Amino acid sequence: MKILVCVSKVPDTTTKIEFTDNQFKADNVTWIMNPTDEWYALVRAVELKEQHGGTVTIINVGGAENDQIIRKALAIGADDAVRVNAEPTDAYEVASQIASHAKEANYDMIFTGKETIDYNGFVVGGMLAELLDLPYISLASKLDSDGSKATIEREVEGGNEIIEVSGAFVVSTQKGIAEQRIPNMRGIMSARTKPLQVVEPNGEGALSTIQSYELPPQKESVKLIDAENVGELVKLLHEEAKVI
Repeated sequence: MKILVCVSKVPDTTTKIEFTDNQFKADNVTWIMNPTDEWYALVRAVELKEQHGGTVTIINVGGAENDQIIRKALAIGADDAVRVNAEPTDAYEVASQIASHAKEANYDMIFTGKETIDYNGFVVGGMLAELLDLPYISLASKLDSDGSKATIEREVEGGNEIIEVSGAFVVSTQKGIAEQRIPNMRGIMSARTKPLQVVEPNGEGALSTIQSYELPPQKESVKLIDAENVGELVKLLHEEAKVI
C-alpha cells in the first residue's frame, strides 16, 4: 500500500493577524502543520501502514522554511517526504504541483485534511482528484482498507453515507477518522535521517491573485440595559440591532 499525504504550513491559531502595505505580515508568526492534515490525514495514513504494511510519503509545496513542519510529519510515522520548492499563491497551483509529482509515483491513496485553517478554501483535494482523473471522497470520518478496496464513511444530512472504492483515490479527512498523535523521542530521532527530497516545480502556475486584504470590523462595546427597562431594550433591538 503506497500512500501520499499532503501537508501545509499555517499560522498557529494564537497568532495575531496583521497586514502591512496590503500584505500579510509574517514577522514573529509561529508556523505549524495544518491541524487537519496532521491529526486526521497523516495519522490515519500511518495507522493503515501499521495495519497493512506499505509506505507513507509526505508532500509539501513551499520553501526551505517548511522543512521543520515536514520533519514533524516524519517523526509521527511517515517514511519519506517530498518538498516542491515553490511559493504557491493559490490553491490551484498547490494542487497542480502535487499532481505533477503524484502522476509519476502511482499512489494507492492520496490524503488531504478537511481544509487549511488559514484560508479555509476546502478545494485542493477536489482539484487534485480532477487533475489526476481519480475518484474523490470528501470529509471522510472513517476509512478502512483491505489492501485492494477501501470502505469510507462520511456524515450526510440525516445520517451517514458508506462508500466503497477500488483502485487509487483522493480523500479529504475530518474529525473522527483518527486521534492526534504526539511524536515520541524515537520518532523525533529517526525523522532526522529519513529521506526528504526537494524537487523543482513542474506543475502549472496560479490562476488567481489576491487583490487586497482587510480585517473584520472591530466589535462594538456591549450595552447593558437594566432588567426593569424592557422598553429601552426593545427600542435598541429594533432601531440599532435591527433584529425585530
